[in-house]
Amino acid sequence: MRVLGIDPGSHKTGWGAIEVEGNRVRHVDNGVIFLDDDRDLTVRLVDLTHRLRDRLIELRPDVVVVEDVFVRKGARSALILGQARGVVLATCGMQGLPVKSVPTSKVKLRVTGRGRADKGQVAEMVRALLGLPELPFEDAADALAVALSLVGDVGERAAPPAARRSRGRDALLELARAQGKA
Repeated sequence: MRVLGIDPGSHKTGWGAIEVEGNRVRHVDNGVIFLDDDRDLTVRLVDLTHRLRDRLIELRPDVVVVEDVFVRKGARSALILGQARGVVLATCGMQGLPVKSVPTSKVKLRVTGRGRADKGQVAEMVRALLGLPELPFEDAADALAVALSLVGDVGERAAPPAARRSRGRDALLELARAQGKA
């Protein structure tokens, strides 16, 4: 199963693709869609639509996992972020892809074992779990973490018995160990 995680934003949208096969998780690709800050929000959202569609066509995910809106800087920021998230949901829907939403705290809990982990801790666990040689760019690391947050659910069904008895981060670590990455 190919899972695409998305960390939406109106200036930068991170994406990260992984493949889950049995008890193995493999990094496929990741990156960031940078949007022109000098352009009007409407133009940036249209650009996001087209560029995300291109990624969806290229990566052909089976499921997309999108991070929920996390309010950090106030109502206006949350509204703009919500609009970018809406574009992501609509673009995925137009491609006929199933989309799952996941709260930020669940992503952090699943990947690090702590619902309040900082971005550095999340990025380091993503690097370790996927056996990456270096930390991905911050927004791409967040997107990979979003994709990995679904693996606990997938891993519950596909992992060896020891992993099926565990939840969240423990299941992810068991998958990584089985692959020799942790």
